Amino acid sequence: MNNLATSILNTFKKKFTTQPNVYFSPGRINLIGEHIDYNDGYVMPAAISKGIYYAVAANNTDTLNFYAADFDESLSIAITDVKKLDNWKNYVLSVVNEFVLAGKPIGGFDCVFGGDIPRGSGMSSSAAVEGGLAFALNDIFNFGMNRVELALLCQRAEHNYPGVNCGIMDMYASINGKKDHVILLDCKNITHEYFPLKLDGYKIVLLNTRVSHTLASGEYNVRRKRCEEGMEVLKKELNVQSFREIKSAADVELHKDKMKPEVYNCCKFVVEEIARTQKGAAFLQQNNLAAFGEIMYAGHEGLSKLYDVSCPQSDFLVAFAKASGNVIGARQMGGGFGGCTINIIKDEAINELIAAATAAYQKEFDIELEAYVMEISDGVGRVER
Repeated sequence: MNNLATSILNTFKKKFTTQPNVYFSPGRINLIGEHIDYNDGYVMPAAISKGIYYAVAANNTDTLNFYAADFDESLSIAITDVKKLDNWKNYVLSVVNEFVLAGKPIGGFDCVFGGDIPRGSGMSSSAAVEGGLAFALNDIFNFGMNRVELALLCQRAEHNYPGVNCGIMDMYASINGKKDHVILLDCKNITHEYFPLKLDGYKIVLLNTRVSHTLASGEYNVRRKRCEEGMEVLKKELNVQSFREIKSAADVELHKDKMKPEVYNCCKFVVEEIARTQKGAAFLQQNNLAAFGEIMYAGHEGLSKLYDVSCPQSDFLVAFAKASGNVIGARQMGGGFGGCTINIIKDEAINELIAAATAAYQKEFDIELEAYVMEISDGVGRVER
C-alpha cells in the first residue's frame, strides 16, 4: 500500500474496532468527448492514479459511521434516517440511499475515506467518492452487482442528493478503467471498448487553473437543458431520436432559426464533438497522435465559443500550450468554468513548459499554477495489504 492508503487505514484503526478492507477509487481524465455523455454520444475517458481511498467494515448495527479525512469531519446516522444533507455527506449518503431504493439489504458500517484529487480540478472527485463507496458496499455485503450496474447506481446517486444531472462517463471511467488504456464509451447503449494509449515520447499533463468550478451551482444543468430543448426541435425537423443520429452540424444549421442562439450553439457543439470523438478513436488506432491533438484543440474552441463552459484562465493556458510548439493537443477538461486543461506534451519539454506556463500564468492572473503528470490506472478495486 502507498502512504495515503496506509494513512487512511491507520486513521480507521484509531477510530473504530472493526476490521476493514481498503479500496482505491480513481479519478478520471477525458481525452475527448466533453459534455457528450448526457447527449447519447461517445466519450473517451481513462482512470488515473489519483483518487479516493476507503477503509470500510460492516459493524453489525443499523448505524453508518463516516469520517472524511480531508475535511476532518464525522457523521453517524441510522440507515432509516438517511436523507439529503450537505457537501460531502450528500455524495456518500446518496449512494447508500440508492442501495436502499434498489432493495439491497444494507447494514451498518464504519468508513474512513480521503484522497489526493484536487477538488474542483475536473478530475471527478465526486464520482471517485461515489464509486469507491458503492464498490466497497457491494463487496462487503455481497450484493453481486456488476461494474456497469454500480456505475449506473452512482449516476443516480449524483442526480439525487447532490442534484447534478450528470451523464454516465465519470462513474463509468472510475469503475471500469484499465491500466494504460482509454475507454471508448457508448453513452447511449452503455457499452465500451478499450484502446491502448500509446504515448511514445509524450505524456499527459494536467494544468490546474485553480479556478474552482461548482457543477451543482446550476450551469451544468443549464447546458443539459439547452441540449434537451434543441433536441426537441431536431426530433421534429430531422426525424431523429438523439444527437448521434445527426450526420453533421450542417443539418443542425438548417434549423437554426427555430432555436435560441445559445440552444443552437450547444447543439452544434454536441454534433461536432461526437464526430471528433469517433475520429479520435480511429486516430489512436492508427497511432496518429498529431491528428488526435488537433481535434483536442478544435474541441476546446467549441467548448469556449459554442458551449460557453471555458473561462479566461483555461483559454489562456490552451493558447499558451499551442504556441509553445511542444504540446500536440490541449483543451479544457471536465465540466468547465475552471478546473484543469489536459495537454499531450513531449517528454523532454515537460519541465520547461510547466515552468514557463507557471510564470506566464502568475503574471497574467496572479494565481500559482499546479501541474500533474498523469498515469493511467485500473478502475476501482480492493487494495491488497
